Parts: sequence; structure tokens; C-alpha cells
Amino acid sequence: MNNLSFEELNLSGQILEAVHKLGYRNPSKVQQQVIPKAMENKDIIVKSQTGSGKTASFAIPLCESIDIEERDPQALVLTPTRELCVQVKDEIANIGRLKRVRAAAVFGKQPFSDQVRELKQRTHIVVGTPGRTLDHIERGSIVLDKIKYLVIDEADEMLNMGFIDQVEDVIKKLPKNRVTMLFSATISEEIDKLCGKHMKDPMKIEVNPERITTERIKHICYKVGYEYKFNLLKDILILENIDSSIIFCSTKENVDEVSSKLNAQGFPCDKLHGGMMQKDRLDVMNAFKRGKFRILVATDVAARGIDVQDVSHIINYDIPMEKESYVHRTGRTGRAGKQGKAITFVNNYDNRFLLQIEEYLGFNLEREEIPSKDLVISLKKDFLDKLNTKPVLKKDKSSELNKQVYKIYINAGKKKKIRPGDIVGAILSVEGLTSDDIGIIDIQDGFSYIDILNGKGSKVLDGLNTDITIKGKSVKAQRAKK
Repeated sequence: MNNLSFEELNLSGQILEAVHKLGYRNPSKVQQQVIPKAMENKDIIVKSQTGSGKTASFAIPLCESIDIEERDPQALVLTPTRELCVQVKDEIANIGRLKRVRAAAVFGKQPFSDQVRELKQRTHIVVGTPGRTLDHIERGSIVLDKIKYLVIDEADEMLNMGFIDQVEDVIKKLPKNRVTMLFSATISEEIDKLCGKHMKDPMKIEVNPERITTERIKHICYKVGYEYKFNLLKDILILENIDSSIIFCSTKENVDEVSSKLNAQGFPCDKLHGGMMQKDRLDVMNAFKRGKFRILVATDVAARGIDVQDVSHIINYDIPMEKESYVHRTGRTGRAGKQGKAITFVNNYDNRFLLQIEEYLGFNLEREEIPSKDLVISLKKDFLDKLNTKPVLKKDKSSELNKQVYKIYINAGKKKKIRPGDIVGAILSVEGLTSDDIGIIDIQDGFSYIDILNGKGSKVLDGLNTDITIKGKSVKAQRAKK
């Protein structure tokens, strides 16, 4: 199956338009293989690396399958981390937006009551971390009767983080008559056993097997004593004059220390680890995706949900102790046909980890000499010039799609007992409006958001601000900023 187009995958017009507006040109290998089988309601086990386009490979068939008139969730997606949960939910929401598919994300360290309020609205797809999802199921805030799809994303990471028992507890509560899809970079014996217990005659798809080459990514290492690592890091940042880099540390304490010292010594950066407030983590992740800063210091788990296309350098400040982690880390550079570089610091105690990684990869990392001070000094001006140049912000992935959707804010919500039907009735009183022109309605306590499609947003806005009432009362409406 080569060079298929999205048109040949028999997608509906709304999904196809959204996919193109989101910048997808042709299906990736995993999308070509997974989408048709998922739309045939087959159970699927997919072995595929990060960055292969796997999220869209299940998001597209999920959105195609949704009955938008049904209030209760029809699909459940489990992810190992909060960041990945948010990223997957956003991808699903974007792909399904023109069809009016509504997705919700549930994860820890966010008020439970806020999530319950969101789940009480029409919710077609729930994306969640295992623990928080189980909490909602046990408290009755996620209704499972209509679930027809289950997706387990990054199953190997679920296993590494000790979540597999919670995943099994969720599975046991789901309807037996469902489609199950499991995605993992590696398929271990434990994951194979999980599939055997909970999947029906699954089809196995393997794309980009776990093998890294040196074609697009240059893999090098520096032998350096522990006490000299930070000075070497500063020199490497100057030497490489990086455009965008993730520096990986093994613990959140190391992330705090390295990021603090870099900022203090004139290397602007931000950080990401599990000890941070959730809002701060999401803000940092989004800013890095947009290119607002060039250097991110992170732990493996926190960076798991970052899907950034133009990372030029991965720096393993602390060598990964698991060989699979090296694959996950370095797979974030050299994407979309671009060249990347993976740099690993190795001290005397790290040699056994280096040997395990090299044996797993099937090639040796190039040994590089520590750069001389004269060389670093000669390159510092170029580094400072780039540092003082304001980065060109990357275009938001959904910006083209947003042009198709006119989002309106109104100052009425649940406290005024506003329901979706009240808003729909008011909008349909505008001349020339039909139900096909109304997208997702999001009702909060004191306000609501309404998506208007097909270029009719300004007409609705004018109507709401003149003679149209909701439940007999006038409202203030404006074009939403978000």
C-alpha cells in the first residue's frame, strides 16, 4: 500500500476537509495501514515509533465512527501521561471539529469537579490517563454503555510506569462488544499477554520497527567526568548553535538544577517535569511547540507528550538507563526528512548503559573530542547573534482549520440554566441558518462558546447582539479570542 491519498481512504467530506486544513498532505505509512482496518472494525496491535503519525491513524477512524446525536461517550483513549492526554484530545478535537465531534480530557492534578462538569455535556470521545479515568468510571461520571472503541496509546510506557493493572481494571468495565486498538513502540511479553486476554483475533501491523539508523540523525557521545558535565553542556550549546533542543535529565531535581544554572549563565531555557503545576507544564509545552524558546530541559515522562517537528538537537545530559528510552528521546529529532543530531554525555559509571544502547542500536555512537576553549570562544559571537534574534514563531497547526470556524462567546451559561437546545433554537431563528451551520457548543458556568460553520458567524453574532434572545433573555455576544 504505497502513496495512497486521504481521498482514497473513503473519508467523509467533513473529516477530509479538516485533515487537509490541519496540514496533512498524504497518509503516513501507519495511517495507510491502520485507518482502513479500523474503519472495518478490526482489533489492531500497532508497533510504531513516536513521530510516525499514529495519533491521527486512530483519531480519524474514531471521528468517522461517531454518532454526533449520541450524548454518552462512544470511544475511550488511554494515554500514559497528562501531556500526551491533552495532545491526543486536541488532535481528535481538531480532526472532528467540522463534524462537531466533542472530546474531553481527564487526568490527575486537575480539579475533579471541573472534569465532571465537562463530562455532563455531550461528550463523544474521552481521552484519559488510567488512574483518573478509573476514578470517573467508579464514580459514574463516565458512562460506558455506548463505548464501541478502546484505544491504548503508548502501551510500553504504560507498562514502564506501572499503569498496566489500572488499564486492565478499566478494560474489565467496558462493553465486550467493542473494537480495541493498541499502539506501542515495543511489544513485550506482558503487552502480548494483555492483547491475548482482551482483544479478538487482532491484526498485527508493524511500521518503522525499533531500529535507528544514521541516515537522518548523527549519533555522537562525549566522555566527560560528572563534575565537568555542565561546563561541557554550555560549550556544546555554543558549538552547535542550536535552533531547537531538548536536554534530557534523569530526575526532576537535575532538570531544576540544569535549567536554573543555564538561565543564570546566559542560556535562556525553560523546563518540564512531573513536579510542576499542570497549567505550567501545558504552557511550557505549547510555547516550545510554537518556537517561543529554543532550549527545553526535561525528564523523559514529562516530554512524552511533546510532538515537535523541528527539534534540531537532542542532548542526553544524563544517559538513559533503559535502551528503549534512547530510541524515544532521539526519535524527536530528524523528523519529516530533516537532519538531526543526538548528543550523549557519558561518564565512567555510564559505560555499561552505553554498551547496552549500542548493542540494541546495532552501531556505535561516534566518539567526539571535548571542544577546545579557543574553538568555543571563536564561535561565541555567532551563538550570541542567534540568541539575540527573536525566533520566528511556528504557525499553529489548527490555524487554517480555525478560519473555517467562527467561535462566539456569550455571557450566559449553566448558572442561567442555559442548555445546548436553547442556543440551537436561538441561532436557527437567524434567517438562512440551518443545523449544519452550528458546530460544537461548550457551556460553562457563567458563559458559553459556540462554533459557527460555513462562513455564517458574523450573521449569528449580529443577530445575538440585536433582536435574538436565549430563553427570552438578551445576551452579550462577541467573537471569542480563543
